[in-house]
Parts: sequence; C-alpha cells; structure tokens
Amino acid sequence: MHPINWLIVVGYIGYVLIDGVRRSKGTDKIEGYFLANRSLPWWALGLSVMATQLSAVTMIGTTGQGATDGIRFVQFYFGLPLAMIILGVTLVPFLHGAKVYTAYEYLERRFGPGTRSATSFLFLLSRGMSVGTILAAPGVVFSAIFGWPLIWSVAIIGVPTVAYTMLGGIQAVTWADVKQMILIILSLIGIMFVLFMQMPVSPDEALRIAGSTGRLQVFDFSFTLTEQYTFWSGILGGTFLMLSYFGTDQSQVQRYLAARNVDEARSTLLISAYWKIPLQGLVLLVGVLVFVYYLFVAPPLLFNPDHEAQVREANPAVYTELEARYGQAFADREAVALEVTQLRDAGQAAEADAAMGRFLEREAEVEAIRGEALTLAEEVTGESSRDVNYIIPRFALNELPIGLSGIFIAAILAAAMSSISSELNSLSTTTVIDFYRRWVRPEATDAHYLNVSKMATLFWGAFACVVATFAATLGSLIEVVNRFGSFFYGSILGVFLLAMVPRTNGWGSGVGLVAGMGSVAYFTFFQSHIAFLWHNVIGAVVVLVVGTTVSALTGGSDAKGALS
Repeated sequence: MHPINWLIVVGYIGYVLIDGVRRSKGTDKIEGYFLANRSLPWWALGLSVMATQLSAVTMIGTTGQGATDGIRFVQFYFGLPLAMIILGVTLVPFLHGAKVYTAYEYLERRFGPGTRSATSFLFLLSRGMSVGTILAAPGVVFSAIFGWPLIWSVAIIGVPTVAYTMLGGIQAVTWADVKQMILIILSLIGIMFVLFMQMPVSPDEALRIAGSTGRLQVFDFSFTLTEQYTFWSGILGGTFLMLSYFGTDQSQVQRYLAARNVDEARSTLLISAYWKIPLQGLVLLVGVLVFVYYLFVAPPLLFNPDHEAQVREANPAVYTELEARYGQAFADREAVALEVTQLRDAGQAAEADAAMGRFLEREAEVEAIRGEALTLAEEVTGESSRDVNYIIPRFALNELPIGLSGIFIAAILAAAMSSISSELNSLSTTTVIDFYRRWVRPEATDAHYLNVSKMATLFWGAFACVVATFAATLGSLIEVVNRFGSFFYGSILGVFLLAMVPRTNGWGSGVGLVAGMGSVAYFTFFQSHIAFLWHNVIGAVVVLVVGTTVSALTGGSDAKGALS
C-alpha cells in the first residue's frame, strides 16, 4: 500500500486514541463511565447506535455479499422500523425511567436474581462471540492481503480500541462513533463516484446489467422457512431479532439509557428506524457496482491472495489451466456486455435483449470456473473457500486512487473500532453491574468498580481475539455475526416479553428460558435447513408459551422463581 495511504490510516488511529484520552475527563464515577451521567445528546447517541451496527463486518462482508448475491439482503432489516416503534412505547420509557445501568436489572425485580444472572450470562456469551467476529473481519482480510500474521492484524485493531474504551468509557466511545460514521459514509460515497467514473458504461446501463443478473432484486415474497432472506423472514423474523437486539442487548440499551430524557431516548432509536435501511442499501449497492466494474476489468480468479498463493504452489498446472479458461470466459463475457451497451445506445432494444441472454450464459460460465477454483482452494487449504470477504478490500487496494484507498481502509478500521468499543463497553458494564457488584462486592467505592470495569474490558478484548481466529473460517462474516446473535436473542427477548405478562413468575421464566434455548439449539443443529432469522421467532414464542404455562401451574406471580 502507498505510504500516503498508510499515513492516513496511522493518523486516524492516533487521532481516535488522543480524542479518547481527552474524553476520559468526568468518568471518575461509575455513572459517568458507564452512562456519561445520562447527559449525551440524542443525535450523537443515534449515530453511535448506527456505528455500532455498521461494523467492519458490514463494510467487508455486506459489500462482498452485494457483489456476489445482490441487494436482497436488505430484506433482513425490514422489521427494524416496526421494532423501533414498539420499543419506543414499551421498553425505552420503562428502562430509562427505572434508572438502571443494564436491561437485566429489571428482571431481578420481576423474577429474581437468578433470571437476571441467566440472561446476563447469555448476553455476555453471545456478544462476546459476536465481537470476536467483528474483530475477525478486518483482521483476517489484512492478514491475507498484507501477509501479516493474524494475531498482529487483530492487535493493530484491538489494542487501540481497548485502550480508548478503557480510558474514556461510553463518553469516548460515543463521540468516536460520531466521527467514524462520517468517515464511513464519505468513503462509501467516494467509492461510488470512482466506480461510476471508471466504468465504460453509463450508470443507467450499469444498473440495467446488474438487474439482469438478479442483483437488484429487493423483494422475495415467497413464504418459506428455508430461504434466508425473504420479505416475510425480514418482517417477522427480523422484527423479533431487532426487538431483542435493541430492547435487550446491553450494547444498544446502554445508548438510550445515557440519553437526557425519555423523548431523546426514543429519538436515538428513531434515527436507525429512518436511516438504517437506506444506509444498508447504499452498502449493498457499492458491492453490486463492484460486480459490474469487474465485468470490464479482469478480477483475480481468487480474491483471497493467501489462498491464491497456496493453490498456485500446490497445483500450479491445474491453477494455470483454470486461469486460462477464466481469462477466455471473462473476455467473452466482457465482449457481450459491451455489445449489449452499444445496442441499447443505438436504440435496438430487441437486439439488446437477445444479447443479454448471451451475457447471462457467459456469466454462468465465469461463475462455474470460479466455483472450480474455490473448490480447489478448499481442498488445498482445508479452510472455507468463500472469498466474499476479500472482494471489497482487494478492490480498494488495487483499483482506488491513492488517498481514497487509504480513507477506505481507515473507514474499515473505523467501523471495526466503533462496533468493538461499544460492545466492549457494554460487556464490561454487564460484567461489573450484573455479576461483580451483585454477587462479589456489593459494597465498594466507585474507584474500585472503575478499576474492575477496565480489567473486564481488557478480558473481553482478549476473549474477542480468541474468537476472531475461529470466526474467520466460517464464511460470510455478516451472516456469522447474525447467526451468533440469533442463537440467543429470541430466548432473551422471550423472557422480557414474559415479564410484561401478568401473573408470570420465576419458575416460568427459568423453565421457559431453558426451553427456548433448547428449541433454538435443536433447529440450529438438527434442522439446519431452517433459515436462522426464524430462530428469533422460535426462541421468543417457546419462552412465552412455556413460561406462561409453567407460571400458571406453579401458582402465578406469588410463587418464588426457579432461578430466584
């Protein structure tokens, strides 16, 4: 990478660290450290919520998914606006008014300390694994592209993030997120501009070609439990996922708990309701345009340079033959794509449509050869051959002009750091408030709790690094992080919903939680064809049904809880 690009990246990391130290003032009390004394403005918290979601997984995995699969992934977020409205009139005013540090404190008042600890533990487990996946996204890509050991790639991102999170708490995290969101959006817009300028076809024709391959298909109204991304899985499964994520996940709850009042807390979530889907559409559209760009500029046969080097060394003759076939297939596809454009420009619509049919045949041939190469890479390396996570970083380094590629790499780091810092801060808060202060040291000074929280941040940072080395081999990272979440989220949401049902008790919450987790585990491991978004619905419904039934059989709200 050019020295100017490195200067941009290093300068940005240094700026975030310095700003984090500056923001550490006023965090000598636990309310200041965890909740910024409930004084942060709604717009900053709203951008922080968006930045937490827009991780490096999104910048790398979602753009890569747009290039290979199109924009139908945006259906995943269709339940978000509905979830924000529901939370705005239910949990948000209640939790903010209760003056709690974590969402799980309320569950102790309703069902007893055992239920609080059980749900807190599930949050720690799910979010700890997810933050590892978020860290894996840039770590594994930088490792493969720059040839660094994975541990060093992870450390470059993890160490400064842990440092400013430990020093400044939520104050530093939130204001860093605001700057990072601006950098991310500017970099995406810059990439789109460069793509439109460098492609030999008009923007209209580029989108038309992408549409012919199905990459601009947004809606899939088929009702099936086996297809991951449909309108119905997004509306139903997505709503349950978003209710759980924004209503019970401490990394999100902590944002609106830090707002000045209930109205501003609601406004914090409404920013996501209004802007998340358009922003996610922009990210996916960048991936789609990269696909169109590579119709006219020869892409590598394998985007993962590490796998490419290993395959070339292990089977040079086979790989050379694949490259020759790929080069010819690419040339044929490019010629037909240009023919379609020329016919369209000449007003020969019927001939252009006929040529589009030939283009799709050539596209299928190119993808078939790439499929052979990916299978060969899997055989040689023993790792997942999906290189969707390498498409955008390799494009940024090889195709973007000097300066913009540095800004984009800095944006990937910004996305990773914003999400990781938010997650680490929430993991530390839950560890200290729901476990250490509740069970180990109920009485201690704020200084003591702050020291423990900083050690907890360090612990979860190390835990994330370990998970990152495992998650890197699991394929599309945007799916991996949501699979991790969907395994736990539905059941946790079910407990919170159960708390709103009259005459439910701790027995119901305990047995319902076990039943919910058990049902999700069954569908995960023994019915793997069921799309993971439905796991959120399954977990929540099972907890509600079982919890309500058990509560009725054990004497209602007057009975002591199984987890009390």
